[in-house]
Amino acid sequence: MSGWELRLRELTGKVGHLFARPEPREVFHDLIEGLLSDLDRKNCWTLARRAGHTHPGRMQALLSRGAWSADALEAEVRTHVVEHLGDPNGVLIIDETQVPKKGDKSVGVAPQYCAATNRIENCQVAVMLSYAGRAGHAYIGRRLHLPTQWTDDPGRCREAGIPVGVGFATKHDQAVELLTEAADAAVPFGWVTMADGYGQHPRVRNWCAQRSLPYVVAVSAALPLTQISVAPGTVPVTRVGQLLTRIADSAWQPRTRARGGEDDRSHDWALISLGGNLRVSDEIPADGFAHTLLVRRSVGDPGEVTYFLAHARHRASVPVLRRIAETPQRIKEGDGQGKGLIGIDQHQVRTWTAWHHTVTACMFAHAFRAALHTEAGTVLDSTADAEVTSPDRHAFNSRQRVRVTEPSPAHPRNHRRLA
Repeated sequence: MSGWELRLRELTGKVGHLFARPEPREVFHDLIEGLLSDLDRKNCWTLARRAGHTHPGRMQALLSRGAWSADALEAEVRTHVVEHLGDPNGVLIIDETQVPKKGDKSVGVAPQYCAATNRIENCQVAVMLSYAGRAGHAYIGRRLHLPTQWTDDPGRCREAGIPVGVGFATKHDQAVELLTEAADAAVPFGWVTMADGYGQHPRVRNWCAQRSLPYVVAVSAALPLTQISVAPGTVPVTRVGQLLTRIADSAWQPRTRARGGEDDRSHDWALISLGGNLRVSDEIPADGFAHTLLVRRSVGDPGEVTYFLAHARHRASVPVLRRIAETPQRIKEGDGQGKGLIGIDQHQVRTWTAWHHTVTACMFAHAFRAALHTEAGTVLDSTADAEVTSPDRHAFNSRQRVRVTEPSPAHPRNHRRLA
């Protein structure tokens, strides 16, 4: 048995208390090992075949009918991530995962925006909380979004196994719930950031401001501003997009990142302090904090502009604010294949219980992989000037790659040999 297999066996053994019998413990281990493999598709059929099962029934039963707590496993994942990736300057990241689905039986499925296709698509949407420290990135929280088409239909909810009392919650409310869970669990972090437009909404930003937490979030050009006094004959500033023309050419700062051994100047940045005469309309900064607007402009296309709002202590440096703003994109560049690699976007489950079991198992696999990379020296530095390095499509680092081949009848597990 190889080193990574021993480590995985040790970790799945640590959560064995979640399962009442040894059989589901072993099936859970097989499930996680399959999620970490290089299988092109990761559903109960392919995962069962890889594990040497004659049919997918055991894995389907584990996910759909298993009497184990997905919330308890999520807490174990969070503990493991903090133990291996914990960093007082870590970053909590809110984003979404959308999974296109056919039909109307899969829990939560409805016509919703899908980033994968950039259009309204029949899909499931999950609000995800991930954690990025100097040592890596992993998921620590999840919420399945239930549109009103579901919460207003008790019969449909009952058929999908949604517990009584689960009602409608906006995605922004779910984001706040996830952040609150992390804070209550004493997850060490220094910053909050958000992808997928969450920073545009005051509900999540105000949660941070009311708790004196720093954030850097992308906002739209329509974010409302209030100008306290306006000189006669001038147009008052009411949104951040109006500030673009007021930035002098000399105020733009080049941002250079090393790519392929060469410096790549892809964007220029400018900063505008907000406060005094010009304030964010829907939020009051915490004591000792101030709002700063960061504007990013593409060098190749000056019309491509992105706005970021920072809520930080006065002593926060410009490079740190800029790098926190870039964290979600850097993670996508470095670990963009992570969700597919562990199967979050490939599940074929329909019920509430099965969805939570499956997604939390995927989070468990992702956390194990992130911790293993940490030990191998693969570093994601979210607060220093470094590029994100990422694992390849194989399960682990280059010295421990797993070669997956089709199992033969005589040796159902011969694909576990190390390359």
